[in-house]
Amino acid sequence: MPTSAGMPLEAALIPDCTKPEAHRAAYRNAKANDVIFVCVARRGRQWKVQLDAMSSSKPYVPDHAMALLRSAVEALVLDGTAEQGSVGADQISLWPIETESRAREIAAAFHAAMYGLQQLHMTVPARGSDGDS
Repeated sequence: MPTSAGMPLEAALIPDCTKPEAHRAAYRNAKANDVIFVCVARRGRQWKVQLDAMSSSKPYVPDHAMALLRSAVEALVLDGTAEQGSVGADQISLWPIETESRAREIAAAFHAAMYGLQQLHMTVPARGSDGDS
């Protein structure tokens, strides 16, 4: 399974986890590389996008930053790209999406955003954490 440890994956490298064994292998690979898990999977004739930050030991994206990702998921549902979307403290999923290429594009964008927000959270100190407000 191709991965760049600590880097977002481009669309062509997002693993296809349609088969359960592929999903398990991709998740194990993400955990082994300490990165955010991302995949696409065929569901009938359509596709699902899944991301999971629990595969990474790094801090999760804070709630106020996840609001941006939640807004993007809502926009994709409202415009009909997906019928359903789910955003939690550590995961994102969207389904059904018409084509594999569109699912990969969405997965890569959310992976990059989640990774970038995680990096920013680790780099920029929280207000008031060092005594400054």
